[in-house]
Amino acid sequence: MKQKDDFPLSGRIVRQNDKEYDVCRTHWNRAVDRHPDLIVYCRDRTDIIRALRFAKANKIPFRIRNGGHHYEGYSTGDGLMVIDVSERKGISIRDGMLHAECGVNNRQLYDFLAAEGFPFAGGDCPTVGICGYVLGGGWGLSCRYLGLGCDSLLECEMIDCNGNLLTVNEISHPDLFWACRGGGGGNFGVVVSMTFALPERIAQICYIELHCAHPDVEARARFLRIWQSWLEDADERMSMIAKISRSPKEDFAIAGKAFFYGTPQDAEQILRPFTVIDGLTIRIRQMTFHEAITIIQDNHADFETFQSTGRFVSVALNESEMMQAVCLLQDVPKGSVYTALTLYSLGGNVSEKQPEETAFFYRNAKYIISVQTQWSDAADEKANKEWLCRQFLCLKKLTQGSYVNFPYGNLTNYMKEYYGANADRLAAIKQVYDPDGFFQFPQHIHGEDD
Repeated sequence: MKQKDDFPLSGRIVRQNDKEYDVCRTHWNRAVDRHPDLIVYCRDRTDIIRALRFAKANKIPFRIRNGGHHYEGYSTGDGLMVIDVSERKGISIRDGMLHAECGVNNRQLYDFLAAEGFPFAGGDCPTVGICGYVLGGGWGLSCRYLGLGCDSLLECEMIDCNGNLLTVNEISHPDLFWACRGGGGGNFGVVVSMTFALPERIAQICYIELHCAHPDVEARARFLRIWQSWLEDADERMSMIAKISRSPKEDFAIAGKAFFYGTPQDAEQILRPFTVIDGLTIRIRQMTFHEAITIIQDNHADFETFQSTGRFVSVALNESEMMQAVCLLQDVPKGSVYTALTLYSLGGNVSEKQPEETAFFYRNAKYIISVQTQWSDAADEKANKEWLCRQFLCLKKLTQGSYVNFPYGNLTNYMKEYYGANADRLAAIKQVYDPDGFFQFPQHIHGEDD
């Protein structure tokens, strides 16, 4: 790529013939195998502005990358420029607010806050970038108590399509601020920093683990039945992720992890409905928030090869529908090393806001349900993705809308699926701040004429 002299690139630049290229292009999801022409690591705002101006002047397609965790790999691509902001790591607390630059990931944020005694409504995967997480809404194991990640967002700084730095909050560019709370990353500009309200300090929480080995189909259906009824009036201080999984090593299993902002005695009482499942064990430990989130993060693999999708359950599944969901794992694809049906609790403080208050539309959903498969041999990719497609079509009949942070490339009318009744407003905001569609990627927000 020949640069126009008026728009030189700066920052750390990695090209295809550089020895570190393969490491730098590698995505967390190894199913994403892309070869960008160059990767520009932007260490300050000037680097980002120059990269955007370079792309515009030379008509070069580009993607914005932070953690590199996009399920479908939309933060990278073949034959384009990746604008990587992961090296912007500044974190501070000023005037009682948390300030984080756009390269900060979950683990770095949690480690910083540990010394101050604060919890945070972040995600559980350590290397996910906090900005991408928040821009998509942000489900986490504190969401029913502290809200979604986007609910504590007070302000962000963003570089727009013209290279201008915008301060975005409820007073300045309020429409864009609304869009930044659930409208997904990469649609309106490059976020360079975020400011958050901090929750109250807390000395300890309860970290909870549920497990049941080799449950039969009735036990799996019973777990889903209890999950649904339990969530109807569950204490908002508890958030849970639960999985019905299958693997060659363990065959079927049920597992759950939860955070509870209360006492072990209260947690035990709240979880009592699950104790009727034969063989299910519940372990409750009191510890600091940082100790609990570190356990969760340390259990994450360094990388995976997978495909997954997440949908919203807004109307409780009936008996027939629950059995359909449970049976999604009955036949697994060739070469799969792990399949799972995963449940993410909603309600509580997530539903305290109305669907139109932020771009995250599915405030009234009861939970997110996800199906996924992992494989290790590239020869099995086609079979696994075809299996996932079939399971998705089944799951779609039982659910309403898809979670933009669990994206799926085969969606039809993805704007409506991700954003529901907020899609038209997001398209109008896109027209105001990016009328020529400078920020593009598969499944970007677009207007009717795009």
